[in-house]
Amino acid sequence: MERWRREIGIVIALALPVLVLSFFIGHLSQMLLFLSVFLLIRQSLAINELEQWLSRGAFRDYRTRRGIWGDIYYHLWKIKKSDKKRKKKLSRMINQFRTSTDALPDAAVVLGEHAEIEWTNKAALEVLGLKKSDKGQRIPNLIRASQFVQYLKSQDYGQKICITSPVNDSSILQISIVPYGAGLRLMLAQDVTQVKNMERMRTDFVANVSHELRTPLTVLKGYLETLQEMDDVPVGFVRSFENMSTQTERMQHLIDDLLMLAKLETKAKKTECINMRDLLEQICQESDLLEKDECRIELNIASESNLKGDAQELQSAFTNLIVNALKYSPVSSTVKVSWRKNQDGSLVLEIEDFGEGIAAADISRITERFYRAEVKRNHKIAGSGLGLAIVKHVLVRHDAKLDIESQLGSGSKFRCLFPATRVC
Repeated sequence: MERWRREIGIVIALALPVLVLSFFIGHLSQMLLFLSVFLLIRQSLAINELEQWLSRGAFRDYRTRRGIWGDIYYHLWKIKKSDKKRKKKLSRMINQFRTSTDALPDAAVVLGEHAEIEWTNKAALEVLGLKKSDKGQRIPNLIRASQFVQYLKSQDYGQKICITSPVNDSSILQISIVPYGAGLRLMLAQDVTQVKNMERMRTDFVANVSHELRTPLTVLKGYLETLQEMDDVPVGFVRSFENMSTQTERMQHLIDDLLMLAKLETKAKKTECINMRDLLEQICQESDLLEKDECRIELNIASESNLKGDAQELQSAFTNLIVNALKYSPVSSTVKVSWRKNQDGSLVLEIEDFGEGIAAADISRITERFYRAEVKRNHKIAGSGLGLAIVKHVLVRHDAKLDIESQLGSGSKFRCLFPATRVC
C-alpha cells in the first residue's frame, strides 16, 4: 500500500506545478492533458524496458530504479535468482541420477507415450545395442522380437518376459516395464543368461537322474514282488519285505512327480477344448476308487463352460488337489468339488475339505517343492511334498492362479481361478 501512496504522491507532485501555472496563464485542460500524455509515455517506456530486460534474460538487481518499477524489478530479480538456484539443484540431482544409473549393470530406458526413447543409460548401449542417436526413435523399430513387441502393446506389465539379446544370440534378457508419470515408462533389461543356464542344468539333472533311477527301481520292485510271492519266505523276512515294498512305492511316486515337474518346465504348451464335466467326473470317480468306494466326494457342476488347455496337465493338478483333500481329512467327512463361472466370466474350480486345515504361516509356502507343514498327527501321512508344486506349475501354464483359504482345525478351500480368456 505504501508503494501506491508513493506513486500517487509523485503524480500529485507533478500535478501541483501544472495547476499553479494554469492559474496564471490558463489552459488548465490542455495542461492536464499534456501531463496525462507525459505519464502515459513514461509508463510505456518503463514497460518496454521491462520487456527488453526479460527477453534478454538479464540477471541483475534493479533496486536503484525509483518508484514502483524498482520494486517490480527487484521482485522479478528475486524470482529469477531462486529459480536459478532451483535449476542448479535439479541439475545436480539429475547428474547424480545419471551417474548412478550409468553404474548399473542392467539396461534402463525411459519410454515416452508412443514408446519413443527419451533416455538411456550406458548399459543400454551394450546390452540392447542402442545408440545415443536413437533418442526419439520408437523402440519396437529397434528391438523387433515379436514377444517384446506384443508385451509392449499389451500394456500388461505384471509379468516379466525373456527374449534373446538383439546384440548376442547366446544371451537371454529379462525385460520388465514400470509405468510412471504421464504416459512415461521405465524399461529395465537384465542379462539372465547364467540364471537360465543354471535352471536348465537343474531341470536336466533332475529329469536325467529321475529317469535313470526308474530302471533300477523297477528291477528292485520286481524282485521284491517275486520274493513276497514265494511260499517259503521266512516269517522274519515278511515284515522287512513289506517295508521295502512301501519305500519303493514311495520312491516311485517321488520320481514320477519329479519327472512331471521337469516335463512341465520344458514341455511346449498344448491347447485344446476340454469337456470339464467329463474330466471332473472321471477324476472324482478315480479318486473315490482309491478310497475303497466310500464315495466321499460331492461333485457340483454349476456351469457347462469348458476350458482351453492341456487335459493331461489339468487332470494331474486337479487329482493332486482332490487326493490331498481326501488324505488330510477324516475318513467320515466329505470333500466338496464344485465347478462354476463368475459374473466376470472367469472360471473357478473349488475343492473344500473339513480336515485338519493349514496354519496361516504355512499357506504361502505349501506350493514350494518338498515343503510339508509340520502338524502333530496320530499317524504319518505319506507324500513327496511335490503335489502342490505341480499344481502351481500347471496353473501358471494355464494363466490361472491358486487361492488358498484355511484355518487349523476348520478345513481348507483350494480355488483354481481361470481367466475368462480360457473359456471355450
